Amino acid sequence: MLKIDQVTIRFGGLTAVNEVDFEVKDGAIFGLIGPNGAGKTTLFNIISGVYAPNNGKIMLEGEDITGLQPYQICCKGIARTYQNINLFHDLTVIENVKIGCHSKVKSGLLSGILHTPAQKAEEKAIEEKCLGLLDFVGLTGKRDMLARNLSYGDQRRVEIARAMATEPKLLLLDEPAAGMNSKEKVDLTALISKINARGMTILLVEHDMKLVMKVTDEIAVLNFGKKLAQGTPEEIQANPAVIEAYLGGGIIGD
Repeated sequence: MLKIDQVTIRFGGLTAVNEVDFEVKDGAIFGLIGPNGAGKTTLFNIISGVYAPNNGKIMLEGEDITGLQPYQICCKGIARTYQNINLFHDLTVIENVKIGCHSKVKSGLLSGILHTPAQKAEEKAIEEKCLGLLDFVGLTGKRDMLARNLSYGDQRRVEIARAMATEPKLLLLDEPAAGMNSKEKVDLTALISKINARGMTILLVEHDMKLVMKVTDEIAVLNFGKKLAQGTPEEIQANPAVIEAYLGGGIIGD
């Protein structure tokens, strides 16, 4: 599904990501972990088109998407959520999710102004699609609430539903459990597995090791911008270099 090939990016004299490579298999949940400042979100920004790398390639299903603009990468089939929730707070829940459908809309400006039969049919289909996504993430009864009035966990669910509305092949989740309480993390773990069960490939950046170890098929570890290790959750838990770099001698997953 995704191949990261020797990707490097520099900001002035700082090399934030240094010759990182890994592959994410179709249908897998792939974890990307590491200490703060390891380069995880920077790599997400490269994959999603926010930054262009200085060297290396990003391949999606064999197609080189390196350096494309974010909207182009979205149309290619990659969607993401953000470390800091990024919703339109003065819009309703369903309006936020509908925004994710814009990359698939076929009706033009004139059709929207004239409300042609084709445009009305498309809007009805979008409404039904978004209601289905809200039901999937457990927010059916909150469709008309303003996003700002939702709990933190529910706001995260809206963001995930909006990303899913773009019909991605690959979903990037950037620290989805950040700021959540224990109950919300349990619910999120179940939701990630549920999304994956629909056949969607997931690349996950997360600091909550219990969540990562429970849902991922494979993990890559970054440290100071370089890939330190890669393997199954069991292999990563037992890797002395990872334990030392990530937790200073603690046990990953405890």
